[in-house]
Parts: sequence; C-alpha cells; structure tokens
Amino acid sequence: MKYITDLFSNVFVMTALASWAEAQVLKTIIHAIVNRKLDISRLFGDGGMPSGHSATVTSLAACIGLVKGLGSVEFAIAGIVAVVVCHDAMGVRLETGKQSTVLNEMMKAVELITSKKMPEVKLKEFVGHTPSQVGAGVILGIVNAIIVYNVFLR
Repeated sequence: MKYITDLFSNVFVMTALASWAEAQVLKTIIHAIVNRKLDISRLFGDGGMPSGHSATVTSLAACIGLVKGLGSVEFAIAGIVAVVVCHDAMGVRLETGKQSTVLNEMMKAVELITSKKMPEVKLKEFVGHTPSQVGAGVILGIVNAIIVYNVFLR
C-alpha cells in the first residue's frame, strides 16, 4: 500500500500525468470543434493538437529542473528523454501516420479496381505530430510545471 501512496504523492509523476490528461482533454475539444463532432476516442488517441507525449515529458523535465536544478543528473536524464520523445513524435511517428494514410487509400483503390474484397485492415493514421502540435505540448508542459512548482513546492 505504501507503494501506491508514494506513487500518488510523487509531485513529478502527478505533474506529468496531469499534463498528459490536460493535453488529451484539449485535443478532444479541439478535434470536436474542427470536425463539428465529438469523438471520445481522442481522449486516449495519439496525434492531434496538442501533443500529449510532449506535454508529459516536458512537464516532467521542467518540474525536475525547477526542483532539483538544471545542473542535476535527474534533469539531464529527463531533459534528454524529452528531446528524444518530441523529436520522435515529429519524425518517425509523423511519417508513419502519413504512410498509413497512403496505404489506406491504396487499399480502397485496389478494392475498387479489382472489385475484390480486401482484408478489413485500417491502419492508424493519427500517430505523430506536426511541429506546432509538439510546440503546443511543450508549452503546456512547461506552464504546468511552473504552476505546480509555484503553488505546491515553494
């Protein structure tokens, strides 16, 4: 039981989880406004504005930096992990989403041309982020860390 108490009283974990949750709620709201339709699956989905991955790792790194100092080994680890996650979201994962879109369209075209039923496989297209989506997640994460630090840790 102490492990659970320790986990939920860890300000670094809670700040990161809160940033992820806020990003996911914002992403769902923005998606609903843009598409004029509420899609609850966006609460747990990848891709979209803002990046939940970026918000999570950035808030963790920023909170560690504020509490432990920018010269700490903890900040160095969290900061490097945050850079890698944000870079990956804009790189490999964004390209994967683009490729999934193309492949899904190709499957539809092949089915139309050949009149044969293709396997019911739809590749996930929302997996990566544009630079602005990552940037919004980074800003959200930093702002959350600053608020937590000033409200709860000072």
